[in-house]
Amino acid sequence: MTTPIPTVAAKAPPMTYRPLGRCGTKVSAFSLGGWTTFGGSITDEALTRSVCHAAYDAGVNFFDLADVYARGECERHMGKVLRELPREKIVVSTKLFWPMSDDVNDRGLSRKHIVQSIDASLRRLGMDFVDVYFCHRYDPDTPLDETVRAMDDLVRAGKILYWGTSEWTGDQIRDAHRIADRRNAYGPQVEQPQLSLLVRTKVERDVAPAAKDAGMGLVVWSPLASGLLTGKYDDGVPAGSRLARIDWLRDQLRTDGRLARVRAFGKLADEIGVSRTRLALAWAASRPGVSSVILGATSLEQLHENLAAGSVKIDPALESRLDAIFSGDA
Repeated sequence: MTTPIPTVAAKAPPMTYRPLGRCGTKVSAFSLGGWTTFGGSITDEALTRSVCHAAYDAGVNFFDLADVYARGECERHMGKVLRELPREKIVVSTKLFWPMSDDVNDRGLSRKHIVQSIDASLRRLGMDFVDVYFCHRYDPDTPLDETVRAMDDLVRAGKILYWGTSEWTGDQIRDAHRIADRRNAYGPQVEQPQLSLLVRTKVERDVAPAAKDAGMGLVVWSPLASGLLTGKYDDGVPAGSRLARIDWLRDQLRTDGRLARVRAFGKLADEIGVSRTRLALAWAASRPGVSSVILGATSLEQLHENLAAGSVKIDPALESRLDAIFSGDA
């Protein structure tokens, strides 16, 4: 007989906090992000407020945004709500890289774009500084030395406390630290890669070892593979869902091989009596070097379900069974 699977936790388990690699600042093991949601699919300020405040009340202290999310509206929308929380108690990150207009210089990681982008983000957020500023991708058109020096200048100016990378390779991370060390500059403190049971090889074989050597933490995105691991897409793509809205993401994730693994994963979750959501998030949080797992939530119910992953323990036997299903990317 299958054990009934709880869906909504009456109360989230106590939050745990982890350092961003070798540094003193600590972030909640689960954080709240704004990709495709706040300011995008969610424009109701009351809903944004209820989700962000509930996350904070549950112990979430890290909130992750980007300038490109809803073309600045995520920063405006979420920033207004975050200003209601004690600034000294929250860690706020945002990002730059992707084009914000048709202007030739309004993109990439040039000094010009970095300096102008942080000021624009701070205006939209209504804040004096951000705790972490991510280079949203690597820029092959800008000398890495220029990017490192510009980010170091922002730290010294007090506009950012740390800077980070997102979706960089291990070699790119190492190169950034070599330049920073040579110039006595601040190097990146955190990397933000995609990581889930379905997308793990790059992190495990390349990114995580480089980050560990450099003393960087990992804050990981899409731990549920945009909902694929929850079973939401087992029988098709629901109208209005993330994969219905984003073609490239649907093509990348919803393949026959991955769906077969997800269904096997569902059987394992049923057997041990835990929801797929909780099991997938708990696995991501258990990975070596992970400082925080970024959650996406569009309702209080979804937020509570995600945060309940903190009560799931991944022991060696369970990890082995998960590895048997998800041995490398499908």
